[in-house]
Amino acid sequence: MSYADAAAKGPKQSPEEARAPPMGGVYHDESESTASLIDVDGPHVQTVEPEFLEQDVQTTTQAERIEREAEEKEKRKREEEEQKRAKASKSKKSSGICENSSNPVFLANAAIATVIGAGLGFGAYKQHARGNLSWELVGLSAGAVGVFGAVDYFVSKWFLQNKFPPK
Repeated sequence: MSYADAAAKGPKQSPEEARAPPMGGVYHDESESTASLIDVDGPHVQTVEPEFLEQDVQTTTQAERIEREAEEKEKRKREEEEQKRAKASKSKKSSGICENSSNPVFLANAAIATVIGAGLGFGAYKQHARGNLSWELVGLSAGAVGVFGAVDYFVSKWFLQNKFPPK
């Protein structure tokens, strides 16, 4: 069913309802002034100096761009200096280890840490494979490593101070 069929079945319109509403007129307001309008006949082009094209910076956007580029260059320079300082401090830290690489206390501590780490890892793997690895066992192992680390620290400190002082 079309819209026309549906409308034909409904109540009929009166002649007043069938007529279109009256159109409004054009609104005229004489109170506004034309003084704020731009005068197109006046001198609206600004003049520039004859040396304008020879200037280094000709517009404000150019000046802002040059300023931004200078700031970015300065920032990059500061970052490079910081990276050089970081490299220098890193090499100083690593040189302390290299200087004492012949010290038997450092060598013994490295060997002990390697052996204990490998032993605990292998033991934990075997316990896991058997199904016996628990948080209690992991906690006890971590506690034992902590106690051993504290004892090793004080023993190494004593050896370093008395027997093998650093260079």
